[in-house]
Amino acid sequence: MTGTDFTSSSDGIVVVDKPAGMTSHTVVARIRRLAGTRKVGHAGTLDPMATGVLVVGLNRATRLLGHLQLADKSYDATIRLGATTTTDDAEGSVVSTAPVEGVTAEAIEASVAGFRGEISQVPSKVSAIKVDGRRAYERVRAGEEVALKARAVTVSRYDILDVRSSADWIDVDVSVDCSSGTYIRALARDLGAELGVGGHLTALRRTRVGAFDLSVAHSLESLASDFAWLPIAEVAADTFPRYDADADQAAAIRTGRPLSGLKLAAGQTAMFDPTGTFLALYEPHGPVAKPTAVFVS
Repeated sequence: MTGTDFTSSSDGIVVVDKPAGMTSHTVVARIRRLAGTRKVGHAGTLDPMATGVLVVGLNRATRLLGHLQLADKSYDATIRLGATTTTDDAEGSVVSTAPVEGVTAEAIEASVAGFRGEISQVPSKVSAIKVDGRRAYERVRAGEEVALKARAVTVSRYDILDVRSSADWIDVDVSVDCSSGTYIRALARDLGAELGVGGHLTALRRTRVGAFDLSVAHSLESLASDFAWLPIAEVAADTFPRYDADADQAAAIRTGRPLSGLKLAAGQTAMFDPTGTFLALYEPHGPVAKPTAVFVS
């Protein structure tokens, strides 16, 4: 649905192709103005230097974001070997450099292989993780030393697309599929450390978040002229098993009452009324089905 189809009270999802140099918060502010509503939220922050898929919820769909399968993400990135920076990316100051003459493509591949699968990763110090109530990046910018704990993440795909060498550095183009909470900057940092020459990220583009990829993403410029959005009912029907309730069941669902004798598939099911209105997400609890979230009042 596009353009005049959207009103300030509509509920839906907008998939934005975020431009470089803009924060995710700024994108949300821009969408608020375009949509004419204050109830806007996003799933999965992107750094200012990064581009690509940012999933934005409008009105009641902001609550749906937490139920969508958005944990798996895909990125295309460029890692520069031969220099370490304060932020693990090109926006930081260079801390150290090292010669890269002895680093071969075979050595890079062997090191990359060690970062596939379930790994323990220390997030970048300039991440948005909170340390004693403040974001880590805020503490770093204030001159504080920040020590973050390692966490388990999954890198299901880590492919080398290209290796380009110069006198002072090696650029490695990679494509990554990973779990939520994986820091691509940290992958760049750790690859450089593994090879003994240092490394940082020079380009990052998110190509997919869950089922949403660049094929359904829109630039802010195009959204300004044609506000393309996905209605909440369409997103729910495409994401979850669907159950079409009768009038009596729909009345109960609207008030969040359990439904007895209703056999639903494991996990969450999208519940619709006879007119096709998306009402709620329900899941089975023994002989009854109970709501996990109700989206109508």
